[in-house]
Amino acid sequence: MHFNLPDLIKSLGYFGVWGIIFAESGLLIGFFLPGDSLLFTAGFVASQKLLNIWVLIFGAFVCAVFGDNVGYFTGHKFGRKLFDKEHSWLFHKNHIVKTQAFYEKNGKKTIVLARFIPIIRTFAPIVAGIGSMHYRTFMSYNVIGGFVWTFGITMLGFFLGNSLPPEKVDKYLLPIIGLIIIVSLLPSIIHVIKENRAKRS
Repeated sequence: MHFNLPDLIKSLGYFGVWGIIFAESGLLIGFFLPGDSLLFTAGFVASQKLLNIWVLIFGAFVCAVFGDNVGYFTGHKFGRKLFDKEHSWLFHKNHIVKTQAFYEKNGKKTIVLARFIPIIRTFAPIVAGIGSMHYRTFMSYNVIGGFVWTFGITMLGFFLGNSLPPEKVDKYLLPIIGLIIIVSLLPSIIHVIKENRAKRS
């Protein structure tokens, strides 16, 4: 079966896109969801007049911010128990540990930076809650990061859709989505390579 993200977005509509953004931002099980490529493609679909770009962005922004809040309060209330859990198909302790290291290195700006890094994006608000980060500080960075991420990536897809001739859409869309996925995963790949080299040495 051929997977077609634009067709999937057309089928899901606004609430499907928003639900995925919320799940990736706020639920532990959402770390595998394709937030970056989803927003970009949704913006592209909106450029074809199939979705309203402003309704799309506003809903995605609200769900991203709300999702991070759910993650924060999950970490704040249940966070320490997460460190006691064993690895399973659903939960990997290393995700929390790596996010905490990333968080400690980059400080408060992690809430913004994490929006653009898969897996880290899901666990950063949880770690902020575990570390009892001041809620007003967290919320300020959460709003900034949520806006930059949802607005920036969605509008990128929208502008690309408007700039490409209709007959060239299929030729360029899939490679661009693939490039976005690779770029978003690159920091994590580099981190894993550095870790493996450190272990060998």
